[in-house]
Amino acid sequence: MGKVSSVSPFAPKTLAKLPIIDGVAFATAEAGIRYKDRTDLLLAVLDEGTSVAGVLTQSKTASAPVLACRKHLKKGEARALVVNSGNANAFTGKKGSDAVDITVAHAVQAVGCKPHEVFVASTGVIGEPLDAEKFAHLLSGLATETEPDAFEKAARAIMTTDTYPKLTTRTALIGDVEVTINGFCKGAGMIAPDMATMLCFIFTDAAISSDALQELLAEHAETTFNCMTVDGDTSTSDTCLMFATGKAEARGQKPITKANSKKLKAFSEALFDLMRDLAIQVAKDGEGLTKFVTFEVGGAKSWQAARTIALACANSPILKTAIAGEDPNWGRVVMAVGKSGEAANRDRLSIWFGPYCVARDGERAEDYDEKTVAAYMKNSEILIRVDVGVGKSGARVWTCDLTHGYVSINADYRS
Repeated sequence: MGKVSSVSPFAPKTLAKLPIIDGVAFATAEAGIRYKDRTDLLLAVLDEGTSVAGVLTQSKTASAPVLACRKHLKKGEARALVVNSGNANAFTGKKGSDAVDITVAHAVQAVGCKPHEVFVASTGVIGEPLDAEKFAHLLSGLATETEPDAFEKAARAIMTTDTYPKLTTRTALIGDVEVTINGFCKGAGMIAPDMATMLCFIFTDAAISSDALQELLAEHAETTFNCMTVDGDTSTSDTCLMFATGKAEARGQKPITKANSKKLKAFSEALFDLMRDLAIQVAKDGEGLTKFVTFEVGGAKSWQAARTIALACANSPILKTAIAGEDPNWGRVVMAVGKSGEAANRDRLSIWFGPYCVARDGERAEDYDEKTVAAYMKNSEILIRVDVGVGKSGARVWTCDLTHGYVSINADYRS
């Protein structure tokens, strides 16, 4: 959405080629919602019998589409997904809910389904009314043009300040039947997920009930999307939806209704890996970034405490700018740990930048060498580890540095 002039240094040389998922097809269009000559409307059509799960932003100023998804998820059934970019349809009052109703009504006619089977998502500028009449009429035509192998087109249609589409795929066995999981998402700024992340859509041909799917998705969102941040700002529009078409049942997969079923172990592991991959891809496309950063916190009282400490580091502007400047200013890590509000023993605190211990047991390490660590900071991928000395739990968080490029993008966002 801003004046992005370059692609992330971590953009893949080739995009993942996602296989067809039986039971879902996509179509996109240039609706001119905010900008000309870019696809900004996505329709996904799902076969009857598709179950759905979702995790959504916990923002107190959640968008109208988020509220609609929250309501429709209660039924656990899906036939259509409509996504627009360029306008978040957030903080738009009754006009916002009216825009959702118009979109849903057109999707119902286009696909031939019930209103609760339609899911909507919007991303872009907050506070500007979304004129659904400008694009909703296109859905009937899109429904006749869907393609099953259009995952990349779908991923591009939901981009805003992203510099590349984020896609990935995994396979897993349920019993002796192989199933596929595909996912794509968008996000580069206003990223600090709280129960969900940016916009993310996951599809599988597995036969899994919505309740079981919901439990798996929520569990893995905690340790993937909710362990990633770009700038510490949780969006009004965070939406992660997962759809299971159930088509693998025709190949012999017995339907699964319990998330703790032993038959779902491999599937659950594959889903976690896919969601972690997407979370890292988002962090590697953070607005204006030059470095990808991983914070690992150990010695904490609980996983939740370790994550809170890691996020305090990952969201610290003064620490992230030091990383951008390739300055091994580990004192800023000490500051971030201290401000987190979680238990930490100052006199047992130890810090590593990559393989180099910079602080040990509450003071600068005796063998610390500034030039050596400064040379490490020139790497494009940085690992910072912290042991807070009060327990045995740990957590990992992914982020990026904070640069002049981030400021430029967000200063020009609505220009």
